[in-house]
Amino acid sequence: GDWDFWSDWKDRRLWVTVTPIVLVTFPAAVQYFLWERFRLPWGATVCVLALLFGEWVNRYFNFWGWTYFPVNFVFPAILTPGAILLDTFLMLSGSYLFTAIVGGMAWGLVFYPGNWPIIAPIHVPVEYNGMLMSVADIQGYNYVRTGTPEYIRMVEKGTLRTFGKDVAP
Repeated sequence: GDWDFWSDWKDRRLWVTVTPIVLVTFPAAVQYFLWERFRLPWGATVCVLALLFGEWVNRYFNFWGWTYFPVNFVFPAILTPGAILLDTFLMLSGSYLFTAIVGGMAWGLVFYPGNWPIIAPIHVPVEYNGMLMSVADIQGYNYVRTGTPEYIRMVEKGTLRTFGKDVAP
């Protein structure tokens, strides 16, 4: 969803809970198919790498190619560490139940730390026009997305970024 599109929406509350829960279904399905049919323990990793490749193609051509949003503003989430853990748990245990419980929990727990190297630079606090903000918030101010309902942006508690087409001071 939109929490994975924009770096100013990649917050520490909603993005880390919504994204891994929604995205675990595709790797689990491919993992089941490859394990059941061919006994190959790398279904989740292949699925995630294919998804990541498709996301980079989409984000480069659609966001940079059409609207000139900076690529570091629309980067996709990194799901590879969780997929490797899912495949490892299935390979070592051979049990779908164990993989679903323990591997699914590991998938969700490793999601945010796996994205820290990419997320850390945009959470640096800076002073901008007398206000203390993060770099991601400044990107949200400077690159206003007029086609989205801006009133649902909940990057931090109690902040109203924009409403409609105007930038809120």
